[in-house]
Amino acid sequence: MQALGSLRYHRFISLGAFLSLLLLTLTNAITPQLFRWGIDQGIIKKDLQTIFQVASCMVLVSIGRGLFNFGQTFWAEAASQNVAYDLRNQIFTKIQNLSFSYHDRTQTSQLLTRITSDIEQIRTFIGTTLVQVVGAVVILVSIAIILLVMNWQLALITLSAVPIAGFLLAQFFTKNINLFGRLQEQLGDLNAVLQENLQGIRIVKAFVRESTERSRYTMLNDGLVASNMQSIHAIRNTFPFIFLLSNIMTLTVVGYGGAAVIGGKFSIGELVAFNSYQLLIIQPILLIGFASPIISQAAASAARVYEVVDAEIEIRDRPGAVPFNQCHGRITFENVHFRYPGAVNEALKGISFETKPKELIAILGMTGSGKSTIMNLLPRFYDVTHGAVCIDGRDVRDLTLESLRSHIGIVFQQTTLFSGTIRDNIAYAVPDAPIEKVISVAKMAYIHEFIASLPDGYETIVGERGVGLSGGQKQRIAIARTLLTDYHILILDDSTSAVDAKTAAQIQESLDNLIHCKTCTTFVIAQRLSTVHNADRILLMDKGHLVAQGTHDELMRNSPLYGSILESQVATPYIPS
Repeated sequence: MQALGSLRYHRFISLGAFLSLLLLTLTNAITPQLFRWGIDQGIIKKDLQTIFQVASCMVLVSIGRGLFNFGQTFWAEAASQNVAYDLRNQIFTKIQNLSFSYHDRTQTSQLLTRITSDIEQIRTFIGTTLVQVVGAVVILVSIAIILLVMNWQLALITLSAVPIAGFLLAQFFTKNINLFGRLQEQLGDLNAVLQENLQGIRIVKAFVRESTERSRYTMLNDGLVASNMQSIHAIRNTFPFIFLLSNIMTLTVVGYGGAAVIGGKFSIGELVAFNSYQLLIIQPILLIGFASPIISQAAASAARVYEVVDAEIEIRDRPGAVPFNQCHGRITFENVHFRYPGAVNEALKGISFETKPKELIAILGMTGSGKSTIMNLLPRFYDVTHGAVCIDGRDVRDLTLESLRSHIGIVFQQTTLFSGTIRDNIAYAVPDAPIEKVISVAKMAYIHEFIASLPDGYETIVGERGVGLSGGQKQRIAIARTLLTDYHILILDDSTSAVDAKTAAQIQESLDNLIHCKTCTTFVIAQRLSTVHNADRILLMDKGHLVAQGTHDELMRNSPLYGSILESQVATPYIPS
């Protein structure tokens, strides 16, 4: 299991747990010998002083056993918490660096299950089960040696049950590893339904679908229970045989050992000690047996966790990538083709165009024409399938991702706000921005007056995902957040779609002023012609092809598609949000 490799980063804590385990094993091994000494030298010989000495030694051994058991538990738990901490950070960091394509094909609920439930399974295994298994092996070896020294004939009979029990446990582990992996997947599916329901609870209530959602959740919950019962049946089919073996061993020791005592070959104290050791050798077998389901679950969880940790980062810095220190904003698409991972058809087909610095470029087209896809390639959210995307004559793949994206400001079509204050959300990319700058960009986005009207102003707490704010208010906060960054290329992905016509015009006027006061190339992706009417150039997209480009007047004269889109916009009345 790869997770065990993480223990090397906490070797001193792990060493403390292992030393405590060895000392605990030693105290357990001494105890039967004290019984033997007390019976043979004290009780049988009626030596009260020896009995008191044995009792004193047993008190000391008990104290030591308690201390060593505490030390083993404490250090093992400390090690497990550290490993879980490292794994959580590792998987979270990896999720931050994974490409958009990975998130496109991976359910959020599955990632949540892996970073919570799966890591907790690994932590429990390292903190409890691993110590039990290692301790069981140490005890098994130690007690086996002691038994062979005491009476090798009886020891061989007793130890013959060990490989049989080992075979049963190996069969159990091999047959049920997939079952425990399926349990974690089913738990992830159950979490997916829960997450969707919590996020869409307003939709559920609006369409009176509570009973349907309850049935869907119950069906998956029933499947999870059925799989858990299947694991219980697997345990039932294995462990009764192990208990039977332990009973047979006890009978063998009592029968053979009792005959040896009657024949004078064995003392009563030796028989009691041997039987105590025999119980100690059964204990680790049972511990390993009971640990088998947990080991199976932890192995399945570790495989799921490291499936994310080891996932390939498709979009990363190339070897030799250089920082992008100065950006003028000249964008070139050179015969760009692009297909989304797993898709059959290309989203972009032979796209070629070039912009000038400080140009306002509008990208227009029907839904699914490839508008947003073009902009996803510019900051390298995806890499082109064929061709090249260049900024100032340099292929974006030859630039470091951090420096490339630091020059690009983006307002996405789907607005995302984080829990915290409005100021925190506006200053998300520049946390140390002074309040004056925050207010300035809020005014540019025409959201300042609304924020100032709130009782707590910029310190107003934003609800989860911006609940409590209208779509237009959230979008204007997102625009202000982007305006605060030090960008040289600005991408507005239909960023005025959720605001009324007056506000959209105000925002556009502010953006026009902003464009002329700094070196900034702006791309506006929109369905509405009112947003792009004054663009320096319009790129008209249709089914992944760039079918026309030019000014509004040029396209009106030369492009029937542009004219039909214009007619549909004029014919469809705009409904404010």
